[in-house]
Amino acid sequence: MTLDGKAALITGGSRGIGEAIAIRLAEDGADVALTYRHRADRAADIVERIKALGRRALAVRADSADPEALRAAVAGAAAEFGRLDILVNNAGVGVLGPVTELSLEDIDRALDINVRAPFLTAQAAVERLSDGGRIINIGSCMAERVAFPGGSLYATSKTALTGLTKALARELGPRGITVNLIHPGPIDTDMNPADGESAATQRGFTALGRYGLPSEVAATVAHLAGESGRYISGASIAVDGGFAA
Repeated sequence: MTLDGKAALITGGSRGIGEAIAIRLAEDGADVALTYRHRADRAADIVERIKALGRRALAVRADSADPEALRAAVAGAAAEFGRLDILVNNAGVGVLGPVTELSLEDIDRALDINVRAPFLTAQAAVERLSDGGRIINIGSCMAERVAFPGGSLYATSKTALTGLTKALARELGPRGITVNLIHPGPIDTDMNPADGESAATQRGFTALGRYGLPSEVAATVAHLAGESGRYISGASIAVDGGFAA
C-alpha cells in the first residue's frame, strides 16, 4: 500500500484512462476523488469500487470548461479527505480536423479543456498540496509526433502541457512537489477503441504494433505518485508503444 494515507484527485476519472488511474491509486492505498461531466452512474460505480477496496471516495460533477467548477472540485476533495497529495490532470477532449475547417468554438473548447483546465486545477491545488505532493498531467503522443493530418489543434493543446509541467516542476521543487507529464499513445478506450475505424492505422504507427491498455498508463501514474517517483520531476514520459520512436 505505497499510497496509504494519501489523497488524490483525478479529473475526468469516470471513464477510460481516468477510471483506470482512479482504481489503481485506490489499490495502492489512496483515497480518491474524481470529476465527471455527464455519466453520474459510471462515476457512482467507480466510487463503490474504490470503497470496496477499503478507501474513501468522492465523485464531483465538474465540467472542465468551467473554471469555478474546477476550483470547487479541488476544494471539495481537499475538504472531504482533510488533505490533498496527488493531482492527476487527466480530463481532455480530442478536436481533430483540417486546420481550415476548425471554428473559433473548436479552438476555444480544445484550449479551455486541454490547457486552461490543467492550469487552473494545478493553481487551485498548489496551496492545498502537502509538501512532497505530486502533480501528474496526461498529455498525448501527438505532442511528440503528429503522424497524420488533422491534428494541428489537438497537438497544440497537448504540447502546451510540456511548458506547464516544466515550469511548475521548477516552481514547486523547493517544497518537494514533483510535476510530470505522461504522453499516452493509442489506448483502448471507448473514445478510441482498439477495434475502431482507424485502429489498424494507429497500431501501425507504434513500434509494438498494438494498442495500449488504460492500466498501463495507470501503472506509470502510480509509479510517479509513489515513493519510487520522488526524484522524477519536470519529465515527459511516453507510454505509447513506441509511437514517437
